[in-house]
Amino acid sequence: MIHRYATFIKAINLTIDYIILNISMVIAYLIVDKSFIMWINNKNYLPIVLVFNLIWLLSANISGLYESVLNKDSINTYRSVFKTYLIFVGLICVTIIIIIGTKAYFITREYLFCSIALFGFLLGIWKLIFLTIRRGDRRVLMDKRNVIIVGGGRVGEDLYNYFKHNPDRGYNMVGFFDDDPARVSDVDLFLGKTDACVDYVISNKVHEIFCALPSTEAQSIERLMLEADKNMIRFKLVPEYYSYSNRPTLVQSFGHIPVISLRPEPLESVLNRCIKRAFDIVFSLFILVFIFSWLFPILAIIIKLQSRGPVFFKQVRSGRENENFKCYKFRSMKVNQDSDKKQATRGDSRITAIGAFMRRTNIDELPQFFNVLIGNMSVVGPRPHMVSHTEQYSKEIEKYMVRHFLKPGITGWAQVNGFRGETKNTEAMSNRVEADVWYLENWSFLLDLKIIFLTFWNTAKGDKNAF
Repeated sequence: MIHRYATFIKAINLTIDYIILNISMVIAYLIVDKSFIMWINNKNYLPIVLVFNLIWLLSANISGLYESVLNKDSINTYRSVFKTYLIFVGLICVTIIIIIGTKAYFITREYLFCSIALFGFLLGIWKLIFLTIRRGDRRVLMDKRNVIIVGGGRVGEDLYNYFKHNPDRGYNMVGFFDDDPARVSDVDLFLGKTDACVDYVISNKVHEIFCALPSTEAQSIERLMLEADKNMIRFKLVPEYYSYSNRPTLVQSFGHIPVISLRPEPLESVLNRCIKRAFDIVFSLFILVFIFSWLFPILAIIIKLQSRGPVFFKQVRSGRENENFKCYKFRSMKVNQDSDKKQATRGDSRITAIGAFMRRTNIDELPQFFNVLIGNMSVVGPRPHMVSHTEQYSKEIEKYMVRHFLKPGITGWAQVNGFRGETKNTEAMSNRVEADVWYLENWSFLLDLKIIFLTFWNTAKGDKNAF
C-alpha cells in the first residue's frame, strides 16, 4: 500500500535535505574562511550548525513540506519547498542576525549568505531529481493489493466506498462475499457466500480479507480467521463499534481485550506532559525576565493616566477539568459592570486608547505568563472562556467541554486560524471548539512551536479579529 512507502520516502526526503543543508554549510565555511580542516574543531561553528538544523525542522513543520510526498504534483512540491525555504531564511535572519548576533560565534554575514544560497540551489536540484525518479516509479511504489470484503451490510459498504474514494491507499477492491446476496448493493460485486471466500482468495491472488460481519456471526468470523492463517492470508476485522463515531479513533489492547477511545490524546502521556510543562516554564521565564520586566512600568503608568482603576484585570475563567481560576491581563478597558458577561466588540466604547493598542498586539495577555508559571495555564492551548460562556455553550455545543481536557493557553490553534476575538453566534464558537479539539487530538511539541510562530506572524502583519 502507498502509505507503507510514504513514511519511508518521507524519511529519505528529510535525511537528504539535512545532508544537503549540512554539506552547504561546510562548503560555505571552506569557501569563506578558506579552512579545509579547522571547521571540525571550531566550537564556535558547531552551535550554528545546530541552529540551522533545528530551524529547518521547524520551517518544514510549519509549511507541511514532508506531508503527502508521494501525492503532491510537481508544482505543489516546489511551492512547498519555496515556502519552507523562505520561512527558513526569515527565521535564520531573525535568530542569528538579530537575536544571537553573528559576532557571538565569529561567523560573518558573507558566510550566512553563501551557505543559505548554496543550500537553496542544491535543494532545488535534489527536488528535481526526486520528482524525476518518482515520476517513473510511482506505480511501483503504489503496490496495489487485491482485497475482498466479507459482509455486505452498512459496514462493508462504507469500507468499499472508502477504498473507492481513496485510491492512493493502494487497495483494489475485487468484490463481496456474503450469505445474503441482497445485502450487497452492487450485484456485479457479489462473488459468493462466505464458505467460498478462502478458496476464491487462494485461486485469484487476493492479498487480504476484510471481514465486516456483525459480532453475532462470531462462529463464521472465527472459522475465517483460522482458514486465513492456515493459508497465509492477511485477515483484518472491521469492528461494528466504529459507527459510534465518525472521527479517527484509537484502539488499545488490555491483554486480549480491545478497548476503543473516542480520540487520541497525546498529552495523556506523562513524557509529553513533562516536555510541554518544561517548555512552558522556560518560555514564560524568558518572556517575564526580558520583556515583561521593562514593559510593565511603562504600561502601568499609561494605563493609570488614561483611566481610573487597577493596572491588572483579574477574571475568573474555566480551566482544565472545568476548574475555575483567576486569569490575569493588563486592563484594556475602563472599569465597568459588564466585564464578566459581555465580550469586547469592534469599536467598543469601554476600550481605552492604550487598551486598543495592547489588544491588537496581544500585549494585554503578557501577565498570563504568571498563570503559566503557577500551572493553571499553558503557553499553547484552548483559550480560557468566561464562566458564563462555559455555562451557556456547554448546553449548545456537543463537544464544548472536551476542550477542558487541556490546560487553557495564551494562544492556540483556533486563534492562529482566525477564530479569535468576539464570537457573535453559536457557529463561530463551534468553529473555535472544533479547532481546540483538533489540537487536543494532534498535539506535538513542533505543533506548539508552529502555533507560537504563527501567533507572532499574525501579530506582525495584523489580525482583523484583534480588537
